[in-house]
Amino acid sequence: MREVQINERLPYSKAIPLGLQHLFAMSGATILVPFLTGLSPATALFCSGLGTIIFLLLTRSRVPAYLGSSFAFIAALTVFVKDQQNLASAMMGVLSVGVAYIVIYIILRMFGTKWINKVIPPVVAGSVVAIIGLSLTPTAISMASSNWVVGIFTLVVAIIISIYGRGFSKVIPILLAIVAGYIIAGFMGLVDGAKIMASFKTPFIVPFSSFGKFDLNFVAILAFAPIALVTLIEDLGHMMILGNITGTDILQDDPGFDRVVLGNGLATGVASLFGGVPLTTYAENIGVLAITKVYSSLNLWIAAISAIILSTFNPLQVLIMSIPPSVMGGVTILLFGMIGAAGLRTMIEAKVDFSKNKNLIIASVIFAVGIGLSNHGVMVATLAGIVLNLILKDEETDKDYDITKKAA
Repeated sequence: MREVQINERLPYSKAIPLGLQHLFAMSGATILVPFLTGLSPATALFCSGLGTIIFLLLTRSRVPAYLGSSFAFIAALTVFVKDQQNLASAMMGVLSVGVAYIVIYIILRMFGTKWINKVIPPVVAGSVVAIIGLSLTPTAISMASSNWVVGIFTLVVAIIISIYGRGFSKVIPILLAIVAGYIIAGFMGLVDGAKIMASFKTPFIVPFSSFGKFDLNFVAILAFAPIALVTLIEDLGHMMILGNITGTDILQDDPGFDRVVLGNGLATGVASLFGGVPLTTYAENIGVLAITKVYSSLNLWIAAISAIILSTFNPLQVLIMSIPPSVMGGVTILLFGMIGAAGLRTMIEAKVDFSKNKNLIIASVIFAVGIGLSNHGVMVATLAGIVLNLILKDEETDKDYDITKKAA
């Protein structure tokens, strides 16, 4: 297929399949976050579709990106939703992320993007991303250990598809691995088929059970809001890659990175109203754009609308919740490990010099605090890294590295 530009519209006979492809690309990761944290997968799917529509509207459909569930907040969501059964406090935390993004939008409008590197250099961003993944690995191991045969099988499938997959299959290895693991688990009697069949008696549902349920919890705000600075770096890297793929300058030209941040912030704020998770731009969908060379924003609109419609289908939610923990454990071993490795890759590509005491101290404190603290470790580590970076003196031989000039 020829290269299709952002503002072009293909016939719906082609646009709809391409839009559904974006839906499949993001769905595996988007439903994984609520599955792990005790939230509703249907709500997450609904919020991802609604959030993407908000994002496309605010960027005037000039940024072909999809917003899905962010993995950076899994630990915080788990504490408040799964451990404390405190959904209202968790949603206050999610709302605070949206507010933080809006504050960052205002700062970007006033001062541009260069300040980001001063506050969050690669040694801070890379270390925090690494502990986000590594601090979650015990959960993955615990889930996989419920049936090691299924867990290892699912992990192996994900690895094989990631390395040897062809075409579109290489974009959705997690989703395909979950399907394969689910089938094996079904043959082993680990799936409750009766519950799935019973769900067809009430095929359609409202994809959220509460609206505007908040509890002003400052601990929750501190657990969520600082991580917005880390996901900001993720968004920035995605927009650079997207700009390179589409041949546009999203950061400086219309709509500009500030509009991207505003769109993400408002989408996350709206998600908190429905009991959803913080949203972020998805690399999976950027990968689909790179493979197909079809950049039309219409396809992202189709994916978003399809996600909203699909979220109302009750058997889908029951099917997702029937996935055995061992299956999810298998894929999350790879997924969380890769998040940890991605953090290390950020520092390697930025050529962070660990012979410098400042960099060594910042990384050491972030890793020790982030992994050592069982509750809110990522939040405390993020704040500690930012503060240390601002107060510790730079050594004369340090070289500045501007993350805004290099794509992830």
